[in-house]
Formats: sequence, structure tokens, C-alpha cells
Amino acid sequence: MRDARWDDAGVCGRYAASRDPGQLVEEFEVDETADPGPGTDAGALPPDYNVAPTRSVPVILERVRRVEQPVPAPAPGPEAGTPDQEPGGAAGQEPLGLPGQERTSSTIRWLRLFRWGLVPSWAKDGAVAQRMINARAETLFERPSYRRPALARRCLVPADGWYEWRTVPGTSGAGARGRRQPYFLHAADGTGLAFAGLYEFWRDRALPEDDPGAWLASVVIVTTEAEDALRAVHDRMPMVLPRDRWDRWLDPRSVRSPRYATCCHPCRRDVSWPVRCRRP
Repeated sequence: MRDARWDDAGVCGRYAASRDPGQLVEEFEVDETADPGPGTDAGALPPDYNVAPTRSVPVILERVRRVEQPVPAPAPGPEAGTPDQEPGGAAGQEPLGLPGQERTSSTIRWLRLFRWGLVPSWAKDGAVAQRMINARAETLFERPSYRRPALARRCLVPADGWYEWRTVPGTSGAGARGRRQPYFLHAADGTGLAFAGLYEFWRDRALPEDDPGAWLASVVIVTTEAEDALRAVHDRMPMVLPRDRWDRWLDPRSVRSPRYATCCHPCRRDVSWPVRCRRP
């Protein structure tokens, strides 16, 4: 089996992301952007028309937030608890919540900056990031580096489009081998794209726990087979998710639902993005 670090390493090595934080907050219905939060603050995000691996890139993600909600007090009686038993917990156990409350969970949608190039939680150092920029959708659960993130750490990577290179046959002055022609692939109507991504947290053991750099948040872009119209440029492409799949892809609780399998299906089977190519 090929080393996961080189999974689709030659696909989508550069892309463009020009939308400002305000536009992304509105488009992706973001709840929070400011610290404290995962990754770093995206408030001063400049346009980048040539995003390269290991740079900090904007991502959209959801995290579960536990909240306390009041519930009606139980009626008097043995089931309401005794001096040795709090309501909602057995004797000697920590109660599930404060008396008169129960724990529920909700999600909060973030816009943050993560480093492009996944660093698995078990990695010895962060150097692997530059080699783990893409992950094949078809084998996410076969790769140790991507299995856990695919279950509950999914995100969206906003983009304008991405770059690919194609070797053009030799012409006058180009040499026998030809030359590499760059192409910019994007939606024909100019609308922004949302790449499927996975993220992970890595602890730098060389730094103390309270150091701002002790935890690194990183992201990898999921790829799939290219649409027929793009195969002349490359046989792979980022997995572009349409708006009606964003919620299911982002929800960290969706792993419990059988519908999760449809989220990991290459989107080209269900959605045809009108994409055209031009020289940047």
C-alpha cells in the first residue's frame, strides 16, 4: 500500500481564495470568528490568489458545544433523589448536571485559519504537513492519517478555483519535451467554491501547554475523480461540495447517521459543476 503521506500529492497544489472574512461569514452562515477558538483568528485575512501548502488558509468547521438547559424540577418522591443521590445520577456518581438542569449539545460554526497540510495527532513533528495536502475520497477510511478526521473533523475550504498544470507538446523554442501550461479551473459563472476538507490537531511537545503555538490546527483537501470536461488537464480534482451538502458534511454528529455515507460519496456523481479552464 502506498504511503498515505503521498496520497494525491500532485493534485490541487495551488488554489485561489480572495473572499474577505465578512463575505465568508455571510455565505457560510458562520456563528463565530474571534478568539478563543480552534486555529487562529481569520479577522485580518488578505486575498491570496496563489495559496501554497503550509500557509494559513480559511476553513469553515463546526464544533460541538455543550450547554445547560433548565428542565422542570422532579415531583417529590423517591425518584427525586435522596441526600446521597443527586437527581439524574446514581448514589456515589457525579450528577449529569446541576439540579434542575440537563445537558444537551449544539454545534457552533466557525471561520478560522488552519495550516494547509495535515499533521496527524500522532506525528513526531510537523514536517509532514507539506506532503499531506490532499486526501483521496475513495480511501479516507483506509488511511490511518485520515480515518479519525473523516469521522468527526470535516470542514469546508473556501476557494475561487484551483490551478493545474498540463504538459503541452513541444513547439518552436519549447524543446522536445514541451512545456508545462498552467490552467485555472473555476465555476463558469464565477461563484465561489467549497472544497471538502478534513482537519486535525497536533500537540507540539517541545512547547509548554500554555504556549500559543503548543497546538497546531491543520487541514487537508479531499480529492476525487475529475469530471469528464477536466480530464484533459488532470484526472483528479478537489471534491467540490454544493450548498445543500454543507450542513451534513460539517456536522460532527452526522457520523451516527447512515446518511453520512452519502456525504463521502464523490460529489461529481450527484452534482455537475460548470467549470471552464483558462490560462491564469
